[in-house]
Amino acid sequence: MKIHRRLILTATAAAMFAAMPVMASAADLIAIITPSHDNPFFKAEAEGAKAKAEELGYDTLVLVHDDDPNKQSELFDTAIARGAKAIILDNAGADASVAVVKRAKEAGIPSFLIDREITESGIAVSQIVSNNYQGAQLGAEEFVKLMGEKGKYAELVGKESDTNAGIRSSGYHDIIDQYPDMEMVAQQSANWSQTEAFEKMESILQANPDIKGVISGNDTMAMGAWAALKAAGRDDVIVVGFDGSNDVRDSILEGGIKATVLQPAYRQAQLAVEQADQYINTGSTGQPEKQLMDCVLINADNAGNLETFALTN
Repeated sequence: MKIHRRLILTATAAAMFAAMPVMASAADLIAIITPSHDNPFFKAEAEGAKAKAEELGYDTLVLVHDDDPNKQSELFDTAIARGAKAIILDNAGADASVAVVKRAKEAGIPSFLIDREITESGIAVSQIVSNNYQGAQLGAEEFVKLMGEKGKYAELVGKESDTNAGIRSSGYHDIIDQYPDMEMVAQQSANWSQTEAFEKMESILQANPDIKGVISGNDTMAMGAWAALKAAGRDDVIVVGFDGSNDVRDSILEGGIKATVLQPAYRQAQLAVEQADQYINTGSTGQPEKQLMDCVLINADNAGNLETFALTN
């Protein structure tokens, strides 16, 4: 009688368990942490990583740190607590992100960085970034040509804590500074922000009404600068950006902003997920930690082939 009762209880428990919804195992989770999706570049990264991870059979946890290192630290704690199998990261500062990547590694969770490097090697498995210096040189060469190799110009620089801001600026100047008739009258950080770029451009234009060109560290700032220039009736000013966003593509096709430099955000994020999957399954990506992806100049000739940070045929 006791055995029969035990069998009934066991069968009941099994039936209850079978009726429960099937939950994904934490072992199948990939966390994707980027800056704000208000910037289409970072949104494309998150979407690319999420699509590839789900295609490979993983659950995803998509989080946004808003370029706040403290918030990024909290998100890493969340990913660690959830037992993520890997973290895909576009970080919130080259120095500030070292500790969190190290913390994840100590918890047995590998990090795969995209877009922005950190200042220490050997703690992330991969750091896959655009060749920002090469891309900046492409953009600067086009800018100089559009300017006729002379004239006053301004530079809008990205967030100072972001390594890419400095690399792009250096790439720009290693080309532009070779031309003695190119005169930089203003160089200001707009922190990758469209609103801030609009405000900075208004001030620069008031102080330098004869300005001829603006070269920007990213497309978001280029769009802010272009909006300010248009509002002031100065759509004759040459503007060049960097990223390859759909917004700037559309502006180029309309005869507004003249050029940008494409860095393949969507593909870069997918590549990071592919390497994470390989690492999870084999213990190796088969690639060096530091990996560069070349950029492509986008102007009126090829802007029509640009879609979501990727070139079609």
